[in-house]
Amino acid sequence: MVLLQNVWWFLVLIGVMILIHELGHFWAARLFDVRVETFSFGFGPRLFGFRRGETDFRFSAILFGGYVKMAGEQTGDDNASDPRGLLAKPRWQRMIIAFAGPFMNILLAVAVLTGMFMIRYPKVPNPTDPVIGYLQPGSAAANAGLIAGDKIVQIDDTVDPTWEDVSIKELASAQHQLYVWVDRDGQKLRFIVTPALEAKEGIGNAGWDLKNQVLVADVIAGMDAAKVGLRAGDILKSVNGVPIGNIQMLLETITANGGKPAQLEYVRDGKSNTVKVTPAKSVSEGQTRWMIGVQLKSPVVFTKLPFPDALRESVRRNAKTATLIYEFLRGIAERKMSPKSLQSPIGIARASGAAAREGAMAFFDLMAMVSLNLAVVNMLPIPILDGGVILMLLVEMLMRRDLSLKVKETVFKLGFVFLMAVVAFAIYNDISKLAG
Repeated sequence: MVLLQNVWWFLVLIGVMILIHELGHFWAARLFDVRVETFSFGFGPRLFGFRRGETDFRFSAILFGGYVKMAGEQTGDDNASDPRGLLAKPRWQRMIIAFAGPFMNILLAVAVLTGMFMIRYPKVPNPTDPVIGYLQPGSAAANAGLIAGDKIVQIDDTVDPTWEDVSIKELASAQHQLYVWVDRDGQKLRFIVTPALEAKEGIGNAGWDLKNQVLVADVIAGMDAAKVGLRAGDILKSVNGVPIGNIQMLLETITANGGKPAQLEYVRDGKSNTVKVTPAKSVSEGQTRWMIGVQLKSPVVFTKLPFPDALRESVRRNAKTATLIYEFLRGIAERKMSPKSLQSPIGIARASGAAAREGAMAFFDLMAMVSLNLAVVNMLPIPILDGGVILMLLVEMLMRRDLSLKVKETVFKLGFVFLMAVVAFAIYNDISKLAG
């Protein structure tokens, strides 16, 4: 049942991406009076469709991808001499037609997040500086000498970073040195952190986490937290006299306590209180956990943004995501990240199903991210992708003549082989993850 849901929501997600992308090419072609012969959703043999004007709108057998076929796309086409053929148009017009597909995906990502933020915008009540609240014992950050409470003021060439900036650098720098400057009690100190490689995901992990408040989301009836009077909304401040930096720190402290009573300080209605809780033992999948009976969360409030603010925040968020995608690709090219971080349609299908089951907001958030990914990847200077087409047109503009048909065919064949190899590797990678 879950598999069918994943497949269905993947088709919905990728269908919207393809439709928007190809509509960009289609509308741009019509703008410059290029005759469009086929608008296909999918590849391969035609299944069904309809003809409107001079264009055959169709669904094809292989529903992964799509294309817009224009008259005179190749020198050897029957319609190569058609004045309304693609090659009859100036190169700058052909560049706009190629760019229109990724541009529409960018617009979709911005539009989706703008609409979401006008309905429900998650906001941290009191934004915090990138202060480390937790260090995993034996992690790269801990071994480098960082401690909880250090405020990161620079990481590599990024000054005054947000925690997002820190996370991007961490993920994209597996087994490569990061220079980290921190403010510790008024002193600026420099450390060298080499994030470990997470073998399964192919990303870097420094073993640190952001300092944040820990709130009680709910208490479980019958367990000790409920018995001693903890309530939803309580802010947990310290455990056994040690300040609580974030959720992970609290969980590990309770586990390390080994079932002994723990003293919790919490704040309710601005007043501090202290209680003693005794964890209960829980064994799941061979792992022993100690639980006090609370569900925890970080403080987030939801609000609605007016259209100008929603649009501004959407552009900022998409720009940050595009930076993350770029850092991932650069990290792979520079061998700072494993290619295992690439996801195939299998991984996207799993994410699609999980997001749909979580709710509409999670699904639309994923849609915006996938749409932006599609735009960025399509703009890579790889033959057969839109970025490759634009690059070849730029080369021809500099040369002031067309590349030979033989050169174009060779370049596109190499691009196709390379792209298929990447897709095959990503599919193999996702199957390996599923198989453990």
